[in-house]
Amino acid sequence: MRDLVPDDLWARIAPILPPLRSGGINIRGDAGQTTAPPALAGILFVLRTGAAWRDVPRQEIGCSGGTAWRRLRDWTEAGVWPRLHAAILAELRKAGLLEMDDCAIDGSHVRSLKGGAHTGPSPVDRGRPGSKHHIVVDRRGTPLAVSLTGGKHDVSQLIPLIDAIPRIRGLRGRPRHRPQRLYADRGYDFDKYRRLLRRRGIAPKIARRGAPHGSGLGKTRWVVERTFAWLHQFKRLRIRYEMRADLHLGLLQLACGIICLRNLRAAF
Repeated sequence: MRDLVPDDLWARIAPILPPLRSGGINIRGDAGQTTAPPALAGILFVLRTGAAWRDVPRQEIGCSGGTAWRRLRDWTEAGVWPRLHAAILAELRKAGLLEMDDCAIDGSHVRSLKGGAHTGPSPVDRGRPGSKHHIVVDRRGTPLAVSLTGGKHDVSQLIPLIDAIPRIRGLRGRPRHRPQRLYADRGYDFDKYRRLLRRRGIAPKIARRGAPHGSGLGKTRWVVERTFAWLHQFKRLRIRYEMRADLHLGLLQLACGIICLRNLRAAF
């Protein structure tokens, strides 16, 4: 199980887990500490392999897939994953591993097999039901904020994503939550959104539609494509199986936290 739940990941998640719910009553105690690590292992098993919840190996993991799913539900509703992500971002900033002056934004379609909220016809998959992952990253490709929509135009998530970047602590002084420059492709080419970025003190570096290629923006923008490749190494994120949009978003946020932790490990 340690391969699925490394000690450094568990050490960061354990303090922010909510108390267990039993018969509608929140409880604390040894039971929570005993069952939470196997439940997290079950969640990570599904996230990494893309397996169905019923296929979680109970004897190897230590809990059933149903228990792991219920913990995912409870921890998602309690906001565990954004808190984990923000905490590790603060560690990265403290270590000098965040480069937020230049950020990049993009979106990526995934197929949705069971429907649910935030699904819609995909323009890149012959109109089949799908969802869209939207992400903003720093210059290293570290994910700063992520969202899920039903295939909305990329630009619709530009301002919500910028505003969703947490106030990242880790150093003395004000928390950091705004880039100085934001890089984006032609899908974000709307003067309205350039004005909204400038009001937030952000210089828009957005490719113009109809302009010849070779603007040089790709030298900074490519990191967001690499981050999507990192995210989609988690097989459960390649196709959306969860009908509940909040649970799929929760898995997406957990994956972002793990990517940030990997970046932190790589520096030491």
